[in-house]
Amino acid sequence: MTFLAELRELVECQSPTEDLDACIRVVNLAADLVQRNLNSSAKILTEGGRPVLWWGSENPEIVLLTHLDTVWPTDSYLPLWKEDGDKIFGPGTFDMKAGFLQALYALKNIEGAEKKVALIATTDEEVGSQTSRALIERVSKQATAVLVFEASLDGKVKTGRKGTSMYQITVHGRASHAGLDPEKGINASVEIAHIILAMTALENKEFGTTVVPTTLRSGTVTNTVPALAVLDIDSRSFTMAELQRIDSSIKFLKAKHPDARIEVTGGINRPPLELHSTEALYEKLELVAKEIGMAPIGSAAVGGASDGNLAAATGVAVLDGLGAVGDGAHAPHEHIFSSSIPARIQLTESFIKELIRD
Repeated sequence: MTFLAELRELVECQSPTEDLDACIRVVNLAADLVQRNLNSSAKILTEGGRPVLWWGSENPEIVLLTHLDTVWPTDSYLPLWKEDGDKIFGPGTFDMKAGFLQALYALKNIEGAEKKVALIATTDEEVGSQTSRALIERVSKQATAVLVFEASLDGKVKTGRKGTSMYQITVHGRASHAGLDPEKGINASVEIAHIILAMTALENKEFGTTVVPTTLRSGTVTNTVPALAVLDIDSRSFTMAELQRIDSSIKFLKAKHPDARIEVTGGINRPPLELHSTEALYEKLELVAKEIGMAPIGSAAVGGASDGNLAAATGVAVLDGLGAVGDGAHAPHEHIFSSSIPARIQLTESFIKELIRD
């Protein structure tokens, strides 16, 4: 079968992260694709109750890191497959089923890859990799390079990613009648308003640090002083020091009212992917691209996190964004450009061969 026919199989095998049965099906399909293309079997592991595909070396020097879960609930992106000229639309085409298949196809012509390389596909990346994190950290610590097949940025690889933190701040106040005796209450809405302003003041543009209040829930009925308010915070930065600064500020919040109580849950989820982790591999990739007659690939730093962040935190060299060329990750126009696929496979194949030679 052709690349596009096999990609269509993967895309039409819908795999929203929260649907465990769907994720099991897509990993089984991926294992079948490995057998077809490499004439060799992949293992299906279970990490924290979730399936993970693993092909190749048990102690790899080079890790090809992918995920097969998507953000799209079943049948929320229709049609599941549409070709429009060079564009191929479908849930997970860009993020990142094409990337998985490109990595697999790159291995087809690398003799002895199974001795030094592992292809790994997880199924919980889109919700923070809570169950696969330990596996990623474990395999990364012993590797010399981790190549992440997340989608590219207009063809550029990703040499920087923000780290992410998620928090939920709960304010416990005291209810009272809003008309008869509001002074007897402790208004949780007012307290959370002060916190929102304090959060936005923590941003730092120099390091790309954002602190964004997202969802907010407060109060019960219009004539009662709110006794409870709950605020969610999304914080990101390109440096670990900044994430730690935000973490400390949030965890030591003080209420304005002396009898109000603040409860904070959450913390740093993924550390940043910083340039010192990616620079050497990126320079080598550009040399490989030049040797095979490709134009410079280019690099970018982006706000979204990936499993590359987790790998880099172990100290291993990482390069991200080696996957598909397209647009619309998590958006209704998610698509890839089919004409870009052969070159990305060739680049990956040549890059892995160069890393094996080293």
